[in-house]
Amino acid sequence: MTKNYDFIAIGGGSAGFNAARTAADLGQKVAIVDGASELGGLCILKGCMPSKTLLFSTEVLHLAQHAKPFGLNIPSATADMRKIHARKRKIIGEFADYRAKAMNSGRYDVYRAYAEFTDPHTLLLADGQRLNAKRFIISTGSHVSSPPVPGLADTPFWTSDDVLDLDYIPASVIVLGGGIVACELSQFLRRIGSRVVLIQRSKNILKDHSPAAAEVVQDAFRAEGIDLHTNTKIESISATATGVTVKFLCDGRRVTRRAQHLFNALGRSPNTDRLGLDKAGVKLTEEGRIATNRWQQTSQPHIYAGGDVAGPFDIVHLAVAQGELAARHAFGVKGLKPINHDHLLNVVFTDPALASIGRQESELKAANIPFIVATYPFDDHGKSILMEATRGYVKVIAEPQKGRILGAEIVGPHAGELIHCFSGPLTMKATVFDLLKAPWYHPTLAEILTYPLEEIAGQISG
Repeated sequence: MTKNYDFIAIGGGSAGFNAARTAADLGQKVAIVDGASELGGLCILKGCMPSKTLLFSTEVLHLAQHAKPFGLNIPSATADMRKIHARKRKIIGEFADYRAKAMNSGRYDVYRAYAEFTDPHTLLLADGQRLNAKRFIISTGSHVSSPPVPGLADTPFWTSDDVLDLDYIPASVIVLGGGIVACELSQFLRRIGSRVVLIQRSKNILKDHSPAAAEVVQDAFRAEGIDLHTNTKIESISATATGVTVKFLCDGRRVTRRAQHLFNALGRSPNTDRLGLDKAGVKLTEEGRIATNRWQQTSQPHIYAGGDVAGPFDIVHLAVAQGELAARHAFGVKGLKPINHDHLLNVVFTDPALASIGRQESELKAANIPFIVATYPFDDHGKSILMEATRGYVKVIAEPQKGRILGAEIVGPHAGELIHCFSGPLTMKATVFDLLKAPWYHPTLAEILTYPLEEIAGQISG
């Protein structure tokens, strides 16, 4: 027997669940198909929430260990990984339970099985059931990728799942990669007491951000004792009796590093295998993601895709927006607008944190779009000085005629919070003059933003 639905979400993470919720709100008969052992999706179970829980614990630890500049005598501060792990499990368990209750609320039929298409409107579940729907969203997420690095496939390694589940302090870890996950968890490992070697192929870590911002984070990492190597080429990885050995070129010089553990943080790949996409007529991009248009429709107009499996960025708030847009478009909601990627918001939870919003200098230069840019350093700002948090800067990018905000970049204390000062103004097409009309309280971190705003306003007015 085949069960029929108006809308099926394949995958119950950020994109799938929010698409299902939106479709149900529109009065549709909805099912969620999720074969994972736990409900909740990557963000709650193995991504954003557990990592940020751990990072905040080590932020407190780091402050306690460096309390002398504040006139505080804290003789000893160390990580109790069993207690940190237990706290993380409790918090994440509450988030996951809340999501599971929402999914099992009776608004949707939930199938705990993996699925594949047998034709453009039919799914065959791993338990033998068949489901039919008028419309679908594919939101199956991503998995850790293993690029063809010499010796990697033959060497046992950790993924982010393993690091996030640690209940002890590893003596030493070699981290491969320089993206967000690699950087955030390298700093976590160093701060709990591990010796950390970080190996990145590109000239800078966090290569999707500006080199200047990445260099601020690199300097902080090295000051904390992370053995950071950039501009590298790995020659070999091999397991030893005591751990792992990695040999690589760094700026043309041969380097060897050894550690107890290897952490593969070389990125993620979309989960598209075994979905029967060929039978559904769904096409992939050259990068292996599901190809979508501006409404999240795939090559089959009744099949949508969102989240990591579709991209273009693996960001939760983007996945949520994609899922909601897909469901609304699928059922003919009027007045919809596609997601504006010119307003993209990105945060890296290192210390100092790195955040950006809107269009950045490199993009504008490539598109031959004129702009004005102004920066101001945290080491000349009252609140950050008294916080002993003086690394980094704020940058504002604006249109040169009227000063409309085009983008911003912040690397420094609480950058992930401060960047939201630009979210509303950017969306509302505000100018630097509009922002300067607003009150900015003293002394706050946020008031540092007024300095580049004033500089741009002066350039335009002058």
